[in-house]
Amino acid sequence: MENKQEWEQEQTEVLEEMKQKSFWFADWSFPIIVGLMAAAVFAGTHMYVVYGVGAFNEVSIVAMLKAGLDGGSYGAAAAFGASFLFARILEGSLVGILDLGGSILTGIGIGIGIPAIFLSMGITAPIKNFPLALLTGAILGLLVGGVIILIRKFTINQSNSTFGADVMMGAGNSSGRFLGPLIILSACAASIPIGIGATLGAIVFYLWKKPIAGGAILGAMILGAIFPVALK
Repeated sequence: MENKQEWEQEQTEVLEEMKQKSFWFADWSFPIIVGLMAAAVFAGTHMYVVYGVGAFNEVSIVAMLKAGLDGGSYGAAAAFGASFLFARILEGSLVGILDLGGSILTGIGIGIGIPAIFLSMGITAPIKNFPLALLTGAILGLLVGGVIILIRKFTINQSNSTFGADVMMGAGNSSGRFLGPLIILSACAASIPIGIGATLGAIVFYLWKKPIAGGAILGAMILGAIFPVALK
């Protein structure tokens, strides 16, 4: 019995050592992962501003960007997004979980937060130039990830938590639950078959106990491919 317990203890120590050396659990890899995600989301801001597509956020957040683009005032969007980013940096440092909805999607991406600050200052190159948008997003993500790890080093003993900081996907505002019905309404406005597809997909995902937004999108895509909308 003692030999078995010693063997299990040795295996546990080996696993912990492997975690410390693993890329996915290392502190230095976290800023890289955040930088890659931020680059993609910031590039999505470029896509939306230039082409009107590519918004990686909720409808209400995108509406704030649209209002700024139409009216030329980005103060509300900048303050809202920047406050989210600041709060999520502190939260990620303390609890070891980075809320992507509040940090990258709202603070760095889709035109509010840092992009809104750039636009309010007349700095448009990082947003309207795609390669520069990727580079800017990557740098911002590296800075955010680095700040979180740095704060953790000076505030929380790393041995009392996981190695590195975890990432919580899909976290954000509770208003995201209304995205599904909005997708269905938009699909119905496009055409009857696409609306039927979105409705059926939402019903299937609801019975499957999954977010209905995904089902509505898939259903609309499937029937939209079978019954495409004729563009004039």
